[in-house]
Amino acid sequence: MRISPHGPIDERGIAPVLGVVLLIAVAVALATVVAVATGGLSPEPARGPVAFDLAADGDEGTITLEHVAGDPVEVDELSVTIAVDGEPLAYQPPVPFAGATGFDQAPSGPFNSASDSTWTAGERATLSVAGTNEPTIGSGDAVSVTLAVDGRQVAALETTAD
Repeated sequence: MRISPHGPIDERGIAPVLGVVLLIAVAVALATVVAVATGGLSPEPARGPVAFDLAADGDEGTITLEHVAGDPVEVDELSVTIAVDGEPLAYQPPVPFAGATGFDQAPSGPFNSASDSTWTAGERATLSVAGTNEPTIGSGDAVSVTLAVDGRQVAALETTAD
């Protein structure tokens, strides 16, 4: 310890201050490394836009959806909601399926549980709404179909049944 005109000087105080500064520098460096490492990881790849076409036949009670363009869609992650003249069907198609309440026969294409679960551009899916499913599809009815993947809407389609 030294003595100055202003009182005693303690030279040991510099070591704790230097230790705190170094500790903060190491913490900031570690935080930066972690931020850079995790910033490069993307939780989910961005999906590109997809396009679909909708047709409905009122005489047959069928609905046909065609994947026109865009990324493939995993049918296992897809939900389909159908409405006729603004009223949702009592029974919605549980895609993929091979026989379900409210639908005649097994659907064709990727909606059929025996098909490949990936729906790619150029493929069509057709399903037949049973007469016991309300409302039924008739000629001139407005038919709307909403497609969602993992709860995110990917298409909202509407047509008039032939």
